[in-house]
Amino acid sequence: MIRAQGAAMHESRSMQHSEGPAAVLAIATANPSGTILSQDEFADQFFRIAKSDQLIGLKEKLKKICHKTGIEKRHFHLNEEILRAHPEFLDRALPSLDARIDIVATEVPKLAESASVKAIAEWGRPATDITHLVFSTYSGYRAPSADLRLASLLGLRTSVCRTILSLHGCYGGARALHLAKELAENNRGARVLVACSEITLVCFTGPDGSNLVGHALFGDGAGAVIVGAGPLAAGERPVFEMVSATQTTIPETEYALGMQVSEGGLDFHLAIQVPMLLGQNVEQCLRDAFRSAAALVGDDDDGDVEVTWNDLFWAVHPGGRPILDKIEDVLQLEPGKLEASRQVLREYGNMSGATIVFVLDELRRRRRRRREEEGDHDHQLPELGVMMAFGPGITIETMVLRIPSDPKGN
Repeated sequence: MIRAQGAAMHESRSMQHSEGPAAVLAIATANPSGTILSQDEFADQFFRIAKSDQLIGLKEKLKKICHKTGIEKRHFHLNEEILRAHPEFLDRALPSLDARIDIVATEVPKLAESASVKAIAEWGRPATDITHLVFSTYSGYRAPSADLRLASLLGLRTSVCRTILSLHGCYGGARALHLAKELAENNRGARVLVACSEITLVCFTGPDGSNLVGHALFGDGAGAVIVGAGPLAAGERPVFEMVSATQTTIPETEYALGMQVSEGGLDFHLAIQVPMLLGQNVEQCLRDAFRSAAALVGDDDDGDVEVTWNDLFWAVHPGGRPILDKIEDVLQLEPGKLEASRQVLREYGNMSGATIVFVLDELRRRRRRRREEEGDHDHQLPELGVMMAFGPGITIETMVLRIPSDPKGN
């Protein structure tokens, strides 16, 4: 009797799992409609609105940094009207956290809604079919938090299972996708909405010698992804299959990258050694991820994995041009392999955790454009690829992706 119950329980549990790996079923992005700043003009405008034109040396330094970033423009929710109402945002020594939170508590989920509505429309099923919501942001410090507000804005069911990822920074989007993969594969029929939304207002301050790199890099944006696994419903078409995912923390690198919330807002810390540290560890992270992928498909007899990096497509978080250059150099990637990441960096800057969704969307767009122009499937993206993102810790998220065999999915 016990054995029968045990067998029945085992069968019931196996029925709870999905058929095959999770997949990205829809992708969408959004940016604030308020302020778009050219990188060439950013330093002059920044120092003007900060009433700091007298700091000529700092302004010239920021101009040089901006010129080297590879960024052409960025989007911001923050504008001069907000700064006139809140001059304390320009002085880190003044208490301003409450005022910042009051603004982003509304605007962060609203920006996420803009991306999510588009993703749900592309998916083709009603929002009430979403079973799980994973929300990633460094821009909110209130509970109930942005995930609940977004669920309300979208009209999700009250039974939707919500998870908020806070202060994961630039690897937050990849971590949210990793979690969504696990949720979809272990809950049959689950459909997970991943939403990432970042507004730099929480960390904005006037110019000083310590924050110029952050001012030159970061922008505002949101990304949304629908993740699900088989059996797929009618009309659902996978964009990327999520083969395997790993997370690695580089030991003793807490000093190199981090964030600290204070009365004056959020402080970023980014050490100059970050590209070097990533370069020293990226190849091992990739090998671990592909070893995990081989194990999942039963192809790990000797525990070794042979992968040619240039045979893959690449979705790498563009934390900055030096990071992309270092990864390209270490892996000896051919020119153009990281072009999707560089294109997103040029057009939007670093939007922290949301950026990886923009890169995935850019890869998908390039694939479609190539197919339309060439009409030849032999010239599509390679079947296997990699998504990578990096953040505080230093933490590296790596996911092996695969292009579905059905061309209609892309």
